[in-house]
Amino acid sequence: MSEEKPYKRILLKLSGEALKGEENSISPAIVHRMAENIKEITDSGIEVALVIGGGNIFRGLSASRKGMDRTTADYMGMMATCINALALQDGLESLGIPTRVQSAITMQQIAEPYIRRKAVRHLEKGRVVIFAAGTGSPYFSTDTTAALRANEINADVVLKATNVDGIYDKDPAKHDDAVKFSEISYLDALQRQLKVMDSTAFSLCMDNKIPIIVFNFFEDGAMSKIVNGDTSAGTVVQ
Repeated sequence: MSEEKPYKRILLKLSGEALKGEENSISPAIVHRMAENIKEITDSGIEVALVIGGGNIFRGLSASRKGMDRTTADYMGMMATCINALALQDGLESLGIPTRVQSAITMQQIAEPYIRRKAVRHLEKGRVVIFAAGTGSPYFSTDTTAALRANEINADVVLKATNVDGIYDKDPAKHDDAVKFSEISYLDALQRQLKVMDSTAFSLCMDNKIPIIVFNFFEDGAMSKIVNGDTSAGTVVQ
């Protein structure tokens, strides 16, 4: 009898910037490595949904600060997430992993519209579901999208992938004495202004008691450890 996993269904939040290579906005080699890491999890029988940002291509908030209309800029950012979702879909399917891209903005030639019940059914059938185009509305980040979709599909946990192995009391890249938290409460993270996820995303998870685990996606074995119950590879927010 196989050992029961602590999580049946996860929502993995990936940064768009993580896809960026030295020369291109999207590195096929990085996409392939991401897909291999995700395959390791799906092979263990865990249901995986993904939300990926678009910052490697376009950041709506940054553009709005430079004078662009915020709503227009945010919609452009949503389009960027769709490009990344298709790249990730291609990487996953090249490894034989069945996927579906669901977009919050209708674009029927390349993605299904987001339908909650359909997304859940895909997950139950072992398909990886990639949620694209954010929430479909401006002024919301892809962190908020991740928290929202996690609640809608009844995910057990939100895994927030970063390039750091957890949450620290200050930037570990700038401070040698930075201390890593093994666990921290939602309220404490908000009060300390630890900008791992935005306040809307934190609030959604806090109100619905969905834990967030922050970890380094590219640290060998980190995600596998976490989904098997060893959270020492990251920081738990709950």
